[in-house]
Amino acid sequence: MVNLEWYRTFKAIYKTGTLTGAADSLFISQPGVSLHLGSLEAYVGYKLFDRTGRKMIPTERGKVLFNAVSEALSKLEDVEKNFQKSTEKTTPTISVGMCFETFQTTLEQYVSTLDFNLIIDFGEYPEMLDQLDKGILDLIITPKKGTSPNILHEAFSSEQIILVGGKNVDTDGFKEVLKTKDFKEIESWLKQEKWYGTTGDMEHLFQFWLLNFGHKPNFRPNYIVPNLNSIIRCLKGGTGLAVVPDFLCKNEIENGDVKLIWEGEKKLENTLYFGCRKQTMYQNEIDHIKGLFREMMGGIQ
Repeated sequence: MVNLEWYRTFKAIYKTGTLTGAADSLFISQPGVSLHLGSLEAYVGYKLFDRTGRKMIPTERGKVLFNAVSEALSKLEDVEKNFQKSTEKTTPTISVGMCFETFQTTLEQYVSTLDFNLIIDFGEYPEMLDQLDKGILDLIITPKKGTSPNILHEAFSSEQIILVGGKNVDTDGFKEVLKTKDFKEIESWLKQEKWYGTTGDMEHLFQFWLLNFGHKPNFRPNYIVPNLNSIIRCLKGGTGLAVVPDFLCKNEIENGDVKLIWEGEKKLENTLYFGCRKQTMYQNEIDHIKGLFREMMGGIQ
């Protein structure tokens, strides 16, 4: 008989693209993830993923299975989370959605001080907005506003997307190229450098390039790492370029470990919003988390 956890693990691998990512999202070991996948593949009788390096690429049969079980699993997970909340009356449990890097840079250091239970969810913004509307999440941190009449959006800070590099990058040479105002020459200089990107989407790089050069970048980063915070740590080695939100590397720039290379001819800025439902029984807990974010990230100028 098939184990439901095998399907849950299969979905996590499909969504994250790696065994490590699935293990992190499920809070289980990587060998456990491999065991679940192997058991499910043995049960259904065919491969569900092709292993390319560290990436797990779903086979055609894997895609068919995912489409068949994804909605049912999501409904079961919704029931699980809502039931958990309804039965925990003594200590409130607050579910908060945000990107992984934002959590690491802000809320992570305060988790041990909270006097209520906390569940952090890392996901795509449209998915988080939908889960907030359904009552699965209580608060989200997002640069994108939804359209549901049940959700309140409150602007609380902003981020600027900037080009940064290691401390050994030749910024004097780049400044000379900038003086020419020849954007083909500027683009050519940048493309000669080594670049960092993430295993997820590279929306920041695409938006920055489109705004300043009129098209998406026609190159791929040389080094692909798990997340934006990994990029900052790699840049501290001295070389390479990346496009990242300014708040993630503020301290490194001030300390001289990372250089601000260029803000762009046109600045790319995002407003950050708190998203929460109009009706909630956890207003005090939500206000406390909001206060922590305002303290760490500052307010709208």
